[in-house]
Amino acid sequence: MKNLRKVTLLFSALLMIFFLGACGKKDKAANIAQRTEQTKTVTWGVKADTRLFGLMNIKTGQIEGFDVDMAKALTKKMYGKDAKVKLVQTTAKTKIPLLKNQNIDAVIAAMTITPERRKIVEFSQPYFAAGQSLLVPDNSTIKNVHDLDKKGMVVLAVKGTTAVANIHKFAPKAKVLEFDDYGQAFTALKSGQGQAMSTDNGILAGIASENPGYQVVGGNFTNEPYGIAVDKGQTQMMKRIDKALDELKADGTYDKLIQKWFGNVKGFDAKGAGER
Repeated sequence: MKNLRKVTLLFSALLMIFFLGACGKKDKAANIAQRTEQTKTVTWGVKADTRLFGLMNIKTGQIEGFDVDMAKALTKKMYGKDAKVKLVQTTAKTKIPLLKNQNIDAVIAAMTITPERRKIVEFSQPYFAAGQSLLVPDNSTIKNVHDLDKKGMVVLAVKGTTAVANIHKFAPKAKVLEFDDYGQAFTALKSGQGQAMSTDNGILAGIASENPGYQVVGGNFTNEPYGIAVDKGQTQMMKRIDKALDELKADGTYDKLIQKWFGNVKGFDAKGAGER
């Protein structure tokens, strides 16, 4: 009888722990949405090292770019013209931990929507039609990825990225030279070590924007759109972000920001980059 009572008490205790844990998760999600509404302030994780999306202006000390302008516009749509935006610099390694620890409320940082990431965060609808593309000199005869599918063609890419595997898939006859970072890969392109450099269209647009004599060509040959991320369970927050994004697209603000940052990049399809 005593053993039965102990088992009953233990089972009840476990149920209580499970219930409190579930409530805690719901409260966590609800508190973030409630807090941002009460304070009319949203803390966004952004990049500060990616030209056109989020880059630190050393003269002003401010982070500037498409993602930054989008964060500001979304916040005002969500909570009114007097709403405030806080920006926190993130990297590929820190953005999800910062989100999980509630140091930031949302991430808008040229972040690709992937099945693996969907397991740990929730994504908005796509806000930028990212995909792999090509960067070539202005006088290049390369017009698309299929032009690279010949012996003797060399494509420059960064180690550990999906760009390498995609080139092997779409231009199997081409040779791929891998580098540690985009700066090294672009230097190799300038020195004639390859006919094209390949990675996300947005990153290539950033390189082209500050290097006259180079252009983005061929459009996207993969579909890897960027999304805004919030922590798992933040359904209210995500609904507000998606609604605000729809409103920015409807009133023309979204198109204006796309044109502001990408409209003058040689060879880049700014209109096509805008998600609908």
